[in-house]
Amino acid sequence: MPNDRNWAGNYRYSTSDIHIPTSLEHLQELVASRSQLKVLGTRHSFNGIADSQESLLSLAKLNRVIALDRVNHRVTVEGGIRYGELGQYLHAQGYALHNLASLPHITVAGAIATATHGSGDRNGNLATAVHAIEIVKADGNISAFSRDQPEADVAGAAVHLGGLGVVTKITLDVVPTFHMRQHVYDHLPLAQLEAHFDEIFASAYSVSLFTDWNAAAFNQVWLKQKIADPTSELPPVEPVFFRARLADQHRHPVPGHTAENCSEQMGVSGPWHERMPHFRMDFTPSAGEELQSEYFVPRQHAYQALCALNGMREAIAPHLYISEIRTVAADDLWMSPSYQQDVVAFHFTWKPDWEAVRQLLPVIEQRLEPFQVRPHWGKLFTMSSAQIYPRFEKIHDFQRLLRQYDPNGKFMNDFLRTTVMNK
Repeated sequence: MPNDRNWAGNYRYSTSDIHIPTSLEHLQELVASRSQLKVLGTRHSFNGIADSQESLLSLAKLNRVIALDRVNHRVTVEGGIRYGELGQYLHAQGYALHNLASLPHITVAGAIATATHGSGDRNGNLATAVHAIEIVKADGNISAFSRDQPEADVAGAAVHLGGLGVVTKITLDVVPTFHMRQHVYDHLPLAQLEAHFDEIFASAYSVSLFTDWNAAAFNQVWLKQKIADPTSELPPVEPVFFRARLADQHRHPVPGHTAENCSEQMGVSGPWHERMPHFRMDFTPSAGEELQSEYFVPRQHAYQALCALNGMREAIAPHLYISEIRTVAADDLWMSPSYQQDVVAFHFTWKPDWEAVRQLLPVIEQRLEPFQVRPHWGKLFTMSSAQIYPRFEKIHDFQRLLRQYDPNGKFMNDFLRTTVMNK
């Protein structure tokens, strides 16, 4: 990965002045001495949300577990720890997180900043586990937000889009550890979702549907089931799932790719942190050569929205590697796409042809417009602030929070000015 680019290689940062502090004090000095600054996580954003004209900062060396609270069932970590590393630690201590994203390689601070999510009817995005958060403000001092202090606006600070400051410490709610098993089914007709949407997405702890939009069907269904007792004999798996058939070997979501770097399938039981992600921690994800977009619509509109996309599949399919459909539970986080509503996420992994994708995104957004569509903050979209503002009821409160904690705009950039602060 070139030092001046994001993970996928599609975005070049505006500066190569990148700092990697080795201590909190070092970080505070760096923040206080810069006039413009943004924080890079693992660079999995596809747009300019983490860009800066002057300086960039990485938390790669601030990645420790600070404390495990067995009384209140919480873990406190530094912002640079990755979910795969945290998952290994928690499982060894008898704990788990309620949800994980597709990749275990991303950092906790980076993931919660944009409401990154996994899947599950009852599972909120990763930021919903935040109990408390500490940031280094523009002046180098530390501010804390906590659920123990309702006036502290944790709901506003958790999904912060990188605009409040540098997240240095996060306390997450944890649950008892558990095991899971994963099965994949091939070829689920789209029509099955009209009458069975709720049954399909309630059939496992986490459910993902993958399609390349070459047909009115889903190439694969990934079911991740929670196992109550891994020592007991598990019931046999059904060979047919709403007309989809059980896969006879491991699958990769993208047709034609080897499943070597995917999490274990075929019903083999394993720890939660090795099954909930789609990909394995011990394999570095592809260096890019792809673009990504993602949109969210209220759950009640999911089938109609899928039909709207199906109506333009001939335009989508030539430019697509794969599309993933997941459900995300409602939350109270101001800038979360699932704020106060259960949503369905429509993810697109595109071939690396930005000009073609740039022309296609407005058409997709127009098709989804009747369903109160919201974009993923870290992916590619063309929706204007005028379209976005009405979809985020707390955006004016969030603007006030940004001005309060960063009055001179040290953590502001073109993306935030255009998309979030533009009146």
